[in-house]
Amino acid sequence: MVQSPTQFLTLEAFLSLPESDTAYELIDGQAVPKMSPKNFHATVQKNLLFLLDPWSQEPGRVEPEWAITLKRNGKDWVPVPDLLYISYDRLTADWLEDLACPLPPELVIEIISPGQTFGEMTEKATDYLAAGVLRVWVLDAQARSITVFLPESLPKTYRGETAIVDALLPDLNLTPQQIFPQPRLTS
Repeated sequence: MVQSPTQFLTLEAFLSLPESDTAYELIDGQAVPKMSPKNFHATVQKNLLFLLDPWSQEPGRVEPEWAITLKRNGKDWVPVPDLLYISYDRLTADWLEDLACPLPPELVIEIISPGQTFGEMTEKATDYLAAGVLRVWVLDAQARSITVFLPESLPKTYRGETAIVDALLPDLNLTPQQIFPQPRLTS
């Protein structure tokens, strides 16, 4: 799918585009291809999914690469986070439509990919919070850190064995060390 730079897409037009091997986000009326993850990014995403999925089964759901319909600066915005968590309090367990997530989730997780900067991800985290997402985790694989953004306070960065504990995510207790792959010695 190649979009003309001058073609403005409505939310409805964007959501009705045919599926393809490339994930797209709706940004300012344009279908923008999402960066294709590489091995380290995919490994971190998989590790997180394996850690979060068992925890989420009762209170909600964790989904990878699930588009969300939001507003950014008064315009339709459809980002595709690496992972999201939405509770059954927000989106009931019996909601099984094959659509973009219709509500802001409690948690969005973005993993910085090569070519992206922490500054760009900070701006995106701010946009998520303004759109009603309650927590944004930005993972920096190079720094082996997780920066947690909340609407009511400054971001906090976690490294090593420092546990991320959050009342919004009860009984979840993760450390960056659990998430990032350990270096392997080669012979």
